[in-house]
Amino acid sequence: MDFNVKKLASDAGVFFSRAMQFTEEKLGQAERTELDAHFENLLARADCTKTWTEKILRQTEVLLQPNPSARVEEFLYEKLDRKVPSRVTNGELLAQYMAEAANDFGPGTPYGKTLIKVGETQRLLGAAERDFIHTASITFLTPLRNFLEGDWRTISKERRILQNRRLDLDACKARLRKAKAAEAKATAVPDFQQTRPRNFVLSASASALWNDEVEKAEQELRLAQTEFDRQAEVTRLLLEGISSTHVNHLRCLHEFVEAQSSYYAQCYQSMLQLQQQLGRFSGTFLGNADSTSPLPATASPPAAAAGPLPAVPTIPVVPTLAGVPSTVAESVLNPSEVQPPASGTRKARVLYDYEAADSSELALLADELITVYSLPGMDPDWLIGERGNQKGKVPVTYLELLS
Repeated sequence: MDFNVKKLASDAGVFFSRAMQFTEEKLGQAERTELDAHFENLLARADCTKTWTEKILRQTEVLLQPNPSARVEEFLYEKLDRKVPSRVTNGELLAQYMAEAANDFGPGTPYGKTLIKVGETQRLLGAAERDFIHTASITFLTPLRNFLEGDWRTISKERRILQNRRLDLDACKARLRKAKAAEAKATAVPDFQQTRPRNFVLSASASALWNDEVEKAEQELRLAQTEFDRQAEVTRLLLEGISSTHVNHLRCLHEFVEAQSSYYAQCYQSMLQLQQQLGRFSGTFLGNADSTSPLPATASPPAAAAGPLPAVPTIPVVPTLAGVPSTVAESVLNPSEVQPPASGTRKARVLYDYEAADSSELALLADELITVYSLPGMDPDWLIGERGNQKGKVPVTYLELLS
């Protein structure tokens, strides 16, 4: 291999000069060229942006994929430029287990039918989660990674170059000061030596030599100052681009929130539909051998629904009123027959559309205003809602209560 000895020597000399200048600055033995306040603010803002972008990126990755082993696997696949294998979500895996359990227990049994219904909902939730993770990765994580791996690396590189240019500039300033000091010392000959002609010759020769050194140092200083100013301008333009980065990340953040809101709304709607479906199969909530037996002929559906149910891990759509006198329970389940209290009524704004599951409920339209109130012994998750002559039960989660 051919080595350029002069270039190697020059690079070594420059490195040594910078290292010595940096060390003297740290020890307080050399002056340092300070950047203006605006430039320092840009540097601090850039460092802050980089730090918080890294933290937000890492925590968002944890939110989307809580399994650290899966995150490491995805990271390795990305670094190897290989496609990340499709992974079954927890909801989809749970749906698979529930379907297999229903086949073993009997799809026609109450427990089997409920497992199938819940499994179908879990599969929908798992698919929605997969779509949300994919959308969030594209719209939010990818721009953050692009900033850290692209723009920030460019900024860091130019900042290192600017640091080297500053060290070169300060070293040139130090050499110029030393050259001027030596020139002044060489020309300051004592009076008793001025009577000797040879001393005049030596003094003039030394003065000319140091004069050349001063001119050389001044030329190097002008060149170093020009390179430093040019690099400072390049770095400043890159740092001011952080504002555009913030605007881009703000847009990505809005898209992330929209994707997350859509995901949670889809999950909520799926669970509401599951509640309504399970509420229609009253036998599936009784959990004993007699659960499939027909109800007594004298018991009407509202009265049967109002009766106490065994404690099982389910979420019935129609709220039960165990322990409440039958007159109160019947009045709650037949809201058209009850009268509003003299005080305690409130206005409420409807947040989402709601389809009534039966005649005891009131269908709702988003953004409409209705009057609501509660009755003694009524399930706290429900209220009585009135719209003109219409009256019925409404879920509290669909309402924004107004003062």
